[in-house]
Amino acid sequence: MKLRNNIRNIAIIAHVDHGKTTMVDQLLKQSGTFRENEHVEERAMDSNAIEKERGITILAKNTAVQYKETRINILDTPGHADFGGEVERIMKMVDGVLLIVDAYEGCMPQTRFVLKKALEQKITPIVVVNKIDKESARPEEVVDEVLDLFIELGAEDDQLDFPVIYASGISGTASIDPDPAKQEEDMTPLFEAIVENIPAPVDNSDEPLQFQVALLDYNDYVGRIGVGRVFRGKMHVGQQVALMKLDGSVKQFRVTKIFGYIGLKKVEIQEAVAGDLIAVSGMEDINVGETVCPTEHQEALPVLRIDEPTLQMTFLVNNSPFAGREGKYVTARKIEERLRTQLETDVSLRVDNTDSPDVWTVSGRGELHLSILIENMRREGYELQVSKPEVIVRVIDGVRCEPVERVQIDVPEEHTGAIMESMGARKGELLDMINNGGQVRLIFNIPARGLIGYSTEFLSLTRGYGILNHTFDSYQPMQTGQVGGRRQGVLVSMETGKSTQYGMMQVEDRGMLFVEPGTEIYEGMIVGEHNRENDLAVNIVKAKQMTNMRSANKDQTSTMKKPKIMSLEEALEYLNDDEYCEVTPESIRLRKKILDKNEREKAAKKKKQAETAE
Repeated sequence: MKLRNNIRNIAIIAHVDHGKTTMVDQLLKQSGTFRENEHVEERAMDSNAIEKERGITILAKNTAVQYKETRINILDTPGHADFGGEVERIMKMVDGVLLIVDAYEGCMPQTRFVLKKALEQKITPIVVVNKIDKESARPEEVVDEVLDLFIELGAEDDQLDFPVIYASGISGTASIDPDPAKQEEDMTPLFEAIVENIPAPVDNSDEPLQFQVALLDYNDYVGRIGVGRVFRGKMHVGQQVALMKLDGSVKQFRVTKIFGYIGLKKVEIQEAVAGDLIAVSGMEDINVGETVCPTEHQEALPVLRIDEPTLQMTFLVNNSPFAGREGKYVTARKIEERLRTQLETDVSLRVDNTDSPDVWTVSGRGELHLSILIENMRREGYELQVSKPEVIVRVIDGVRCEPVERVQIDVPEEHTGAIMESMGARKGELLDMINNGGQVRLIFNIPARGLIGYSTEFLSLTRGYGILNHTFDSYQPMQTGQVGGRRQGVLVSMETGKSTQYGMMQVEDRGMLFVEPGTEIYEGMIVGEHNRENDLAVNIVKAKQMTNMRSANKDQTSTMKKPKIMSLEEALEYLNDDEYCEVTPESIRLRKKILDKNEREKAAKKKKQAETAE
């Protein structure tokens, strides 16, 4: 069997924040991919504005570095389970993975998730213990944890014999010795481990072409771009090929452009051969998992399985009293066009039309997945409203089942009781509890709907010292009764106008406010949280009546509590069934679906009567 020894294809996988993207930065810099005087930003692979702000990777990215005679194709993958659809498909494109684990935190839920995907594809792993220079690093224990995880996930014997490299992504050093003092000056041990341990792709370029699309890209000039791997044969520009569609049909097209990767740049190439990772344009409606092959030798590769969405939200045209004031794109046509464009590249997303032309059901892999889409839309000038996120219930063998998440919580010992009580109230089942010198790690299985809106409560219960990570576990029979949800009622404005300090001070003992003085308010808009369970209509646009009488107690200086201004994620988590979140380029407002107070009360009465009748 002939091999292409001058190529290695690897993916970098890890839990969020364990240093994948920083590690790729170092590999790029140290391989001499950039010119001496070329300016390279930190976390160069995170190209999207939201990725840079939040320090997370959302989309998988390709790059390639040259080490001596070997070209190493690298795929940087996201660590959040919400973007797990990306991770899964990438495993098909590579022959090996670098599993990066934090030298202090050890194995986390996403480590488990991404490693499971790699082991299922029988891929060769190299374990990189990163952040070895942290004072609290515990490298030997972490390697033991990783080995336990491999065994638990059913790794085969040859996968258990993995090489371990100890590194510091931030300072660009690595070694095969766990002692931080023995770090070598650069990443050579890691480069050498990749070349020695990761298998080279098979060279079967004389056989008929097979190229499979694993990711999609989009560009206004050339349209859809299919990114994937040439598994067999050769492909060249101008070639007439057949595209084997997922529905079994076959389309003919001509390859107009082929791009290879070097560093952070896409470069046009004329020909690609077996083992190359490339991007191809010229096909209008190419999709993930489809195979490109010669017209005279049509043979499709097995279809890639993509995890189904677990959460859905209703997106609708903004119809609030302030609609159209701040956004550039406000019509149903514009919003639908934008959602359809998102489907071009995001295969884990679903957009379904409803009975109304102004309303769509959008399904994704989690709250983060959908909130990033909404955030991107508002930055582009769109105005829309969204409803409370809901889990997608499936019927499996005649039983209604809901998604269940595996949750890992790390908290100081004194908060353990409060966390166990709050998780129990949300139908969480404790699987494991490990005490690690004052820090306790709790592992639960909990219905996904129990986690909606939990993060705010979690932060206040742990005073900000807790860390919560979760990943999709499985579909299980639906739990009965109320799971999670908001306990507090809200303060709803009964007037339209500008909020005044005087009006706000009249109601601030009733709860916590969400708006600042001088904010424009409309009737039915949510302006705060009530400290009881029922909703309360308030007037915070009331101005102080001025008289020419001097008051006996003089005008004392009055101080107001600071209002809580919510981020988009917090607002989405906060929503109840009868509420919408209005999103515009400048504002995030919470509102009741029915703005008029009397109409709202009538609807609530009807709902109560219907429930008692049942």
